[in-house]
Amino acid sequence: MTLRFASSQDYAAMLEIYRPYVGQTTISFEYETPSLQAFSDRFAALAGRFPAVVCEDGEEVIGYAYASPAFERRAYCWCADLSVYVRQDRRGRGCGSLLSRAILDILQALGYRKVYSLITGENDKSRAFHKKLGFKEAAEFKEQGYKMGRWLSVFWYEKELNGADCAGSFPKEFSEKDFDLSRYE
Repeated sequence: MTLRFASSQDYAAMLEIYRPYVGQTTISFEYETPSLQAFSDRFAALAGRFPAVVCEDGEEVIGYAYASPAFERRAYCWCADLSVYVRQDRRGRGCGSLLSRAILDILQALGYRKVYSLITGENDKSRAFHKKLGFKEAAEFKEQGYKMGRWLSVFWYEKELNGADCAGSFPKEFSEKDFDLSRYE
């Protein structure tokens, strides 16, 4: 498995990885899979601010992860949100860990203080995965989303990347050229 930064040519493969999470699980709270254009627009909006990384096995994209703003207001700019999706037939083989470590290391280097992940309450595998990455449960929001005929709780996990002194400067702009993903192979 190798990692590289995602490009617009990867969006269709990434969307196909995401599709079953929307249509067959409660992991995503979306009801309908976004169009390729809408999905592409999401990533275009993150360009230059946050990393998006794909994991390949040979020439095949088998997973992806990205960071995004955790909140909108400027005072939150030291916070980010982590999302990780691995093709369902490739879960549990290390791809998600590689992707997450890369994104977390990049966010730390850019000067982010905290990173968050929102996890559906019944997604025990993701909760255990995030705990292994050093995330701690920060809150539980009971019955926040309704999908697949039931009310679902959401757990908010957080991980500190940098201490309070990181507020001495705003997080740096993200540029792919500043990071070498080959160290995650």
